[in-house]
Amino acid sequence: MSKQSWKPGNMLYPLPSVIVTCGETEEEYNGLTIAWTGTVCTNPPMTYISVRPSRHSYNLIKKQGGFVINLTTEEITFATDYCGVRSGKKEDKLSKMQLDYDIGDIIKAPLLKKSPVNIECETVEIKELGSHHMFLAKVVKVHVDEQYMDEQNKFHLDQAKPIVYSHGQYFGLGHALGKFGHSVQKKKNKKRRRNG
Repeated sequence: MSKQSWKPGNMLYPLPSVIVTCGETEEEYNGLTIAWTGTVCTNPPMTYISVRPSRHSYNLIKKQGGFVINLTTEEITFATDYCGVRSGKKEDKLSKMQLDYDIGDIIKAPLLKKSPVNIECETVEIKELGSHHMFLAKVVKVHVDEQYMDEQNKFHLDQAKPIVYSHGQYFGLGHALGKFGHSVQKKKNKKRRRNG
């Protein structure tokens, strides 16, 4: 197999495609689509988003000291894209895309109702890295849609049909290929019942 050598670039794909909501008042409420996000630490739970300082949401997030990460689904793919290419400075994107919301318990920003998971985040540091500034944040509250919970109280995000972003396109997820640890899991011995 032959490979080409490219100049340095971010090739970690696919990425989550999330709508980050922010704003402290109804007049400020805004949604910004972001793919530069992820887990930083498990304990304490921490995450990050990277935002261009030129974006309208940048100063709202900075002033508020927090934001909400809303996971996206196939149902809201169009709205996800729209919130990434339009500016909240010129229009109310949440209303235009019919993204109804509640307000967070700790971070008083919109929690999108059509999102299966809303993650309230409190900024702990802003790192000015270059084209993007990274908002390092502590997760302070998580909201999950009860319709994806089973009788054992297990959450099934796959049933919400989440989407990811890769090289300028949005994709749905395929079927499960295995679970964590399946490569080292011991096979259970099945005892055969004897008729007698």
